[in-house]
Order: sequence, then structure tokens, then C-alpha cells
Amino acid sequence: MTDRTTYVTLAGVRRRGWTDAMVRDLLGTPDVQGRDPRRWSLAPVRLYLLARVEAVERTPGFTETAALCRASASGIHAERRRAAVLTAIRAEPIEVPLLPRPELERRAVRHRHLLGARSPGPDPAGALVRWQVSYLRHALSRYEALLDGLYGETGRGEAERLLRRRLYEAIAAAYPSLARECRRRIAVEQ
Repeated sequence: MTDRTTYVTLAGVRRRGWTDAMVRDLLGTPDVQGRDPRRWSLAPVRLYLLARVEAVERTPGFTETAALCRASASGIHAERRRAAVLTAIRAEPIEVPLLPRPELERRAVRHRHLLGARSPGPDPAGALVRWQVSYLRHALSRYEALLDGLYGETGRGEAERLLRRRLYEAIAAAYPSLARECRRRIAVEQ
């Protein structure tokens, strides 16, 4: 029987911050390998001498390898997260509320006034189109939940641009009279 204080399991080595690749490359084969007599599992128990694990952890090579493994692992996870969010954005069907033109105009004006706007500017007809697109874009803001899980530089900008583009394209498809303004916004916001 082995003394449990002088050995550490593979799970214990992982808890110390080791990856499977680091265990394979730096520790090699386990010091004790066999079946656990206390369990009915056929999975082998792998035990490593704690003194050997600690000795490897004190080497400069371990520190460098650990830093590289953690950096590459976090980069891989970030890339997977980014790819998953981009795939979700591309696959998500976007449902634009279809309203009669007078109702859309009324809601757009009301929305604009709620935002605190005062005058339509020099082009009242163009302003009404801009307001309608703004209102519809706001009505579709629930799709921004697709961006959850992306932080900082991990593809968030790319995902936001893709989502905005898809939203404006959906608005343009649902309301052809607003397509020009949608194309303008895509060009400006990309």
C-alpha cells in the first residue's frame, strides 16, 4: 500500500495548475499505476511522487511551460467562444416587427421624443426615415444578448459589427422604403 501523503493523483496534479500536456511532457509515466482497490472502476489510478512534482515545479522550464500552456489555452478558449458567438449571430433568425406605415411613424416620433430630441433638423422627411430606423433598431435590441460571453478584444467588435449589419439588413428587407438609410448606417457603423 502506498502512503497517500507522498503521492499525488493526476487530479491532484491538475489542481496544482498542471495541464495534461504538461504532465505528459514534464512528469512522464506515473510512479505508481494500477487499479484502486477501494473502487470498482476499471480506470487506472495514476500516482506521482509529490517530491518529484514539487521538484519539477521549482525548475525554470516548468514556469515557462506553464505560462505558455495557460496563454495558449486561454487563447484557444477565447477563439472558441468568439466562433460560437459569430455562428449564433449568423444562425439566429431576426424577426422585425411589421407595422403599418402610420403606426411605425407614430412610434418612431414618440420614441424620438422620449429620447429628448427637439427638432427634426433641416430635412423633416429624411429625419422621419432616420427615426423609423432608430426605433426599429431599438425594438431589436434584444438580439444584443447574443453578444453575452464576449469581453474586451475577444472578437467583440467583429461580433457587434456582424449583428448590426444583420439587424439593418433585416429592417431593410422588412421595410424597403428604409433600405437606403439602413445601407447608409451599415457603411457608417462598419
